[in-house]
This record gives sequence, C-alpha cells and structure tokens, in this order.
Amino acid sequence: MWFSLDVLRARKGDCLMLHYGSEDDPHLIVIDGGPSDVYQPHLKPRLVRVHEARKLEEEDPLPVDVVMVSHVDDDHIKGLLELTKEQRTGPDLRLDVTSLWHNSFDDLLTTRPEGLKVEAGFGAASVGGGTGEGDGELFDVGSVLASFGAAALAGEIEVEDETEFQAVQVLASIPQGRQLRDDAKALGWKPNEKFKGKLILATNESKPVTLAGGLKLTVAGPMQPELLALQEEHDKWLRAQKEKKKRSPGAAPAAFVDESIPNLSSIVVLAELGGKRMLLTGDARGDKILEGMELIGLLPVGDKIHIDLLKVPHHGSDNNMEPIFFERVTADHYVFSGDGEHGNPERKTLEMLFEVRPDAPFTLHLTYPVGEIDKKRKEEWKKQQKKEKTRKKPGGIVREEWSDEKHSLKALLNEKLAPGQKLSIVVNGEPHVIDLLDPVGL
Repeated sequence: MWFSLDVLRARKGDCLMLHYGSEDDPHLIVIDGGPSDVYQPHLKPRLVRVHEARKLEEEDPLPVDVVMVSHVDDDHIKGLLELTKEQRTGPDLRLDVTSLWHNSFDDLLTTRPEGLKVEAGFGAASVGGGTGEGDGELFDVGSVLASFGAAALAGEIEVEDETEFQAVQVLASIPQGRQLRDDAKALGWKPNEKFKGKLILATNESKPVTLAGGLKLTVAGPMQPELLALQEEHDKWLRAQKEKKKRSPGAAPAAFVDESIPNLSSIVVLAELGGKRMLLTGDARGDKILEGMELIGLLPVGDKIHIDLLKVPHHGSDNNMEPIFFERVTADHYVFSGDGEHGNPERKTLEMLFEVRPDAPFTLHLTYPVGEIDKKRKEEWKKQQKKEKTRKKPGGIVREEWSDEKHSLKALLNEKLAPGQKLSIVVNGEPHVIDLLDPVGL
C-alpha cells in the first residue's frame, strides 16, 4: 500500500503531490502549484512521469482524485493557473480531475467582482450555510483590486514592511482564485465535491471524509469563527477604500496578515492511511492549527499528538510559529518549503524545533540546498535592514549586521543536528518522495 508525499521545488511557495493506493489501484492528489516558474520545470515533468509509470496510452488522461489549493496566494496558486490554462488550450498531457478543493476569496467573503453587496448578517449566514438578506451597500471590488493587481504581484509596489507586503499580496491574489474557480468549472472539475460544493472549513461538527482508495482526510482549518472575523474586517476595509481616491496598502485590514489571522483561508488537513498520518498545513498559523485540531476533537486541550509527517506552516516563517506548536505536534518528518526569499525558512523556527526536540530522531526536508537558502535569506536581511535605517518612524528598531554564525541555517544545523536527526535536500530534477508505507517507486 502506498502513502507517500512527493515534495517538489517551488521557489518561495508550496508544490506537493500525495500518492496513495497501490500499483493496481493508484491515486493522486496535487496540492498547490507554487508561484510562476514552477509548473513547467517541476510540476509538469512529475505529472508526465506519473503518467508514464501508470503505463497509460499517450492519449489517455492521467486520473487525479483532487487538486487542492491550500489558500489564495500567488506562491501557491499561480502554478495551478498555468496548469488549468494549458488544460483548456490543448494540453500534451491531459488530466482527468475529479474534484477541486478550493475556498476562493469570493466564496469566503461573499464578494463578487461586478460589485460587492455587503449585507447585514450576510457574511455570518453564508459562512454558516444560510443565505442572509438585507438592504446592503454596493462597492466596486474590481476598482479596489485594480489599485494593486499585477504590480503588487511583481513586487513593484513599495510597502513599509513585511506586514504591508503580505496584505498587498493577498489582495492582489484574489482575482487568481476567481480565475481558478472559473477554469475548474470549464474543465468539469467538481468544486469541493465531498463538501456538497460548500466551503471547506472546520467546525465542532466536522467529520472526516474518505476518498476512493480509502484515504481519510480530516479538515482542521480554516475555522468558522475566524472566517466571520475576516468578513467583518474585509467589509470595513472596503468601506474605507470607497471614501479614498488613492488606495493604500497600509490600510489593508489586520486580518490579512500573520500578526492577526494569517493566510486565513488556508485549508489544513490530516491525511490518514494504513496507520500512518501526515498533517498538511498550507500557510496557517501554528496556534490556529492547534485550535482547529482541538475544535474537531483530534487533539484534546493540553494534550500532544504524534504524526509521521508535518508540512511546516508558511515555509517555516517564525511569524506563524511558537515552540508550543512543536511541543504539541511532533513528527518523524518535517518538510520546509522555501528558497530563502522573504527569509523563509527562518532560523528562529528551526531553533524552536531543536529547542523542544533536541535529541529526538527525525528528518528535516528542505526544498533547496542550505547554501542557496542562506544566500537569499542574507539578501532579504540586508534589504529589510536598509528599509529600517531609512524609515522615518522615530525610535524604529534597526536589525544588527548579518552574521553567518548567528543568522545562517548552515551554522545552526552544524551545531544542532544530533545523532538520529537527518537532513534531506530536494535535488533539482530528481524525485523527492517520502514513503510512509510501501515505496511508490516514482
């Protein structure tokens, strides 16, 4: 029996494939597609390899049980948009996708591109499954988003700090989620099929779903209360923007950033098969993952859980993590996806892991060589230091000069890796498959 996570290089983002089943009954889930320049060099060749391994005829499509988008953000969704565009315009590799798991921002917040109608009680009703009625106000969401758009995604908008940058990125990614939803409809991919087409979220009444092949998936996030909070903040922000001639990324609501409710729409799932478990976290924040697992009864309050594989949230950003997460959720395999851009994986996050599990046996999986990651992390450090020096805020803190010994991952790993702890790097052009049961052999 197979139960394997296929970890692909995805630059600053995520791109994963979950293989399960057997040679006689193979199954596949594609999870996120990374930003640009990931689909063609990395994801597509792996899909071609799977097609070949299954000994399908060239004209036969490759069956895919689920394409899952953890959340609307360019570094997770862009590669999948390239995939769906190719599928719609005559692909050389056709996919037969059963379902798209995707909470589009429009569906999360009851927004519509042709004009948002914010109605009293509507957000709460829609998230809870009702319809909602009210007088409402009309806002032109399209004009708000146009203030950011492609320029934000290309990094052409100057922002004050990382918080504002994340807000702009999320806002600019909203149309991408809308496009993916439209592409999936055109391709016949059933939206959120196991959830009757509704939002994928965690409530105190959530039950696991079982896919063909016996894979059990339990949704631990996003949670209903946080979606309602995001609805309120989003509507407040739109009203404020409606009154302004100039759009300001700094005015983006706190609910868009990690200091409040990070990457709120991230789908978090626990996958189980053959007595093995992997936790796939998107860009969710550690404390919210713990809350979600408690909410659905996976993790008793104050207790711990051991899983076989953890996809570390948000590329190892320390904005999303506290030591308590690594204390309560332990694993044999930790997957950190990120190439050093925006500083991820952060050294502080790895320090937390080593702090709470100094001698425990486990394997760290990085999607790029440590030296390459540190090079980009150092560049990001100096860029942020320069901004801090030129910032006009009185009393602003300026970070110290970069030190390889104090700030690099290389120095930390040389010091902290204990006997029984291994480091495994995704090699460019070669498969990196973590087999929890029988080897999938791809």
